[in-house]
Amino acid sequence: MNPPRQASPPSFSKQEFRAALGMFATGVTIVTARSPDGQLVGLTANSFNSVSLAPPLVLWSLARAAASMSVFSAGSHYAINILAADQKPLAERFALKGADRWDGVPYDIGAGGAPLLHGAAATFECFNRSRYEEGDHVIFVGEVERCAHRGGATPLLFHGGRYYTELPL
Repeated sequence: MNPPRQASPPSFSKQEFRAALGMFATGVTIVTARSPDGQLVGLTANSFNSVSLAPPLVLWSLARAAASMSVFSAGSHYAINILAADQKPLAERFALKGADRWDGVPYDIGAGGAPLLHGAAATFECFNRSRYEEGDHVIFVGEVERCAHRGGATPLLFHGGRYYTELPL
């Protein structure tokens, strides 16, 4: 018997799917870049994952409809800033539409002009290696050129639509 060539239609609603996905606790990142005209862009994302150690690759995804899609698609570099627990206000600010996300936010300039947020638990400076269109998102694979981490930083976590921090078992 041959396996099916495509998935069966979902037996659940978008809301049920989102609620089930929310049961997977993730870290919280802000992905940043600089447009060709020098404008800073950044957004909160929890769709971040390691891919490979050699070469060093990471991935994240962005909704096709995102206003910043053109900057991330065309740019040569971006940075992934993994947030520390005390950066919850930044996560909320960079998740808002239409807000001045950068007002008063301290950062350094990384590879390709991508901002590296002060106080992040870790940063990954990525070459924009490849993109894959899947469903309503684009998966970005970045080749990490530089990375840094702040030893002992407490992570910011997201689970079930709320922010948390670690609690040792």
